[in-house]
Amino acid sequence: MTDLANMRLGIFGAGFSGKHIGALAADRGASVWGTTRSKEKFDQLSKLGIEPMEFDGETIGSTLSKALQTTTHLVISVAPPRDEGSNIEGRPVDPVLQAFADQSGSILPDLKTLLPRLEWVCYLSTVGVYGNYDGAWIDEEAGLQPTSSRSRQRVRAEQEWQTVCAEHGIPLAIFRLSGIYGPGRNALVSADRGKFRRLVKPGQVFNRIHAADIAQAVALGMPKASAGVFNITDNEPAPPQDVVAHAHALLGTEPPPELDFATAELSPMARSFYGENKRVSNQRSKTVLGMSYAYPNYREALDAMYADGSWRG
Repeated sequence: MTDLANMRLGIFGAGFSGKHIGALAADRGASVWGTTRSKEKFDQLSKLGIEPMEFDGETIGSTLSKALQTTTHLVISVAPPRDEGSNIEGRPVDPVLQAFADQSGSILPDLKTLLPRLEWVCYLSTVGVYGNYDGAWIDEEAGLQPTSSRSRQRVRAEQEWQTVCAEHGIPLAIFRLSGIYGPGRNALVSADRGKFRRLVKPGQVFNRIHAADIAQAVALGMPKASAGVFNITDNEPAPPQDVVAHAHALLGTEPPPELDFATAELSPMARSFYGENKRVSNQRSKTVLGMSYAYPNYREALDAMYADGSWRG
């Protein structure tokens, strides 16, 4: 187990993934703060060992500014706006970099002034930046060909962090995450609530990642200041209808009937997810970070959460 003592971790966006990251880092000895838009969530963060900070997505307040001065490691778990039409010429699309730029009064923020002790940045991105590969296996060397506005915005945010960190000589890890799930947010919850449809598109697969494994990746990357791009994803890309069926089997309930993707009524966003088909390799995370995935596939994860009851959250 990696000791994170003497590290001061800041998390912009202590939401579903951020809370798992912060709780694990605090458990391993790090001093942790995390941002939320709502003061109503302060108690929840505090109980996890995360010092709560308010961030409205635009302004760095005095309390947060003071925390930045002692921060040694930084995780960015705030998404850029989905709509490319909201972009402003000469301004970062990443909300944190926008706020940093405003704070330092420049187009590119001065990280050394805002965070004088900063040793490492981790930007949480998405495998959506790769776009569609018609089910082929890809790794971090694959070209970026995002098909949606939200993924193109992620590519821009990645590039902005690469530029800013390179300018100041700060090691940057970009973690490209697949579909995130965990306690309270998983196939068992959806099946239990009757919210699932069993869509079938021949040849379609998705990777997934348990939030605990995201936290583990950050905990491994922090002390090494690991830099570069890493796919943080499970070992086994799988058809979505198989996940639905397995969740219902665990609950002892009848799965919904299979629906043909081609004729199913779907929102444009839901349909866009099925427009990207790829098998994402996590080998680099194992080789460089030393990852040993606690939840290497959806079956082991759902089985474990069902057995211990954590699936309900």
